[in-house]
Amino acid sequence: MKYRKAKITDVEPIHALITNYANKGLMLARPRTLLYESLREFTIAEDRDRVVGAGSLHIIWEDLAEIRALAVAPDYAGKGIGRGLVDRFINEARELIIPRVFALTYQQKFFEKCGFKIVAKESLPQKVWKECVNCPKFPNCEEIAMIIDI
Repeated sequence: MKYRKAKITDVEPIHALITNYANKGLMLARPRTLLYESLREFTIAEDRDRVVGAGSLHIIWEDLAEIRALAVAPDYAGKGIGRGLVDRFINEARELIIPRVFALTYQQKFFEKCGFKIVAKESLPQKVWKECVNCPKFPNCEEIAMIIDI
């Protein structure tokens, strides 16, 4: 398994991974335009030239970053790829001297295994919610807010 920063040619495979889970209601959809705009935030997991996992670390503020759009190909699930991506994002935040990383997720157990704790959504700064108004589930969000101090 190889982990690397995403390239422009990875947008379609990343979009396919996310769309697969979004269509099942397991994560939020991401339009291609957003993927292109935030491509530099993405890291991918690659196996034999195939994108099998992806996610991004988005900086919110001087002391807070968010893991977004974390997805692993179904046939690679349970093989530690998601954990490998989360570990890379936590290390990246550590290098940037960002002390806290959070995720808004439907996958509570996975993030608990990675050391995250549930927090009240209201405890996160308002800046976190700027993109929520564009979400089809707003204001009835069912995602769980989870955070880790690093």
